[in-house]
This record gives sequence, structure tokens and C-alpha cells, in this order.
Amino acid sequence: MLSKKTKYGLKALTFIARADSDMPVRVGEIAASENIPQKFLESILLTLRKAGLLGSKKGKHGGYYLRNKPSEIKMTDVMRVLEGPIAMVPCVSLNYYEKCDDCPDEHKCSVHRLMIEVRDSTLKVFRNTTLEDLALKDS
Repeated sequence: MLSKKTKYGLKALTFIARADSDMPVRVGEIAASENIPQKFLESILLTLRKAGLLGSKKGKHGGYYLRNKPSEIKMTDVMRVLEGPIAMVPCVSLNYYEKCDDCPDEHKCSVHRLMIEVRDSTLKVFRNTTLEDLALKDS
């Protein structure tokens, strides 16, 4: 299941991507428009800023802005920042691999084989989807 953190993060990034001006977007504006609790959103945006996906500006005309073009922001990057590993089990993770304690031979494991297929299908969707795609689909 997608966490609320990731769902709200995707909504916020999409909102920022659609912003017409070159001015940073205020947290309150995003929260009100997307129906996201503002304190929770602030935490999410800070995580995205620390990961380098967003920049921020303080002051009267401050807010958040994308550090790259929406067409350059892949969902694999966003999902890993907000959700963590894309794989459903650690033994098939490309970036966070861990051997399962209960599995003597993962090459003979039916769950392992299935989860590789799930991982690969999910990665294909995330790698081929950008923030621009999300912003265009919902507009």
C-alpha cells in the first residue's frame, strides 16, 4: 500500500510542477489546494528538499520549487525518497538487498521468483514515468 506520505508527496510535486510562475510555491497554498495537513506536508517537502528534488526560498515570497525540469524527475527517484525500497521483499531489492532469514536458497524460492517479476514490472512503470507525465495526466 502506498503511504500517505508518498501520496501527499506526489500530489505536492505535481502541484508545484503545474505552477505557472517562476516563483516558489507556498506550503499553505499546496496544503489548501490538495487537502493535505500543512505540518505533515512541511515534513514531506523538507525530505524532498534534502534529497535534492526540491529547492526552497525563505521570506515573503518564499516557498518550494523544483530543482530540475518535471521531465527530468523520474518516479523511481521520488518513490525511493518517500517510500524507500521499491521491491516488496529485501531479497530482490536492487539498492537495499538483504538475504531473507527463512530462505536457505533464494534461487529455488517461489516467492523470490514472483517478487522479481513484481519488482521488474514496477520499476518499468516508475522508470518510464516522470513528474511531467503526472502533471499532464491530471490537468
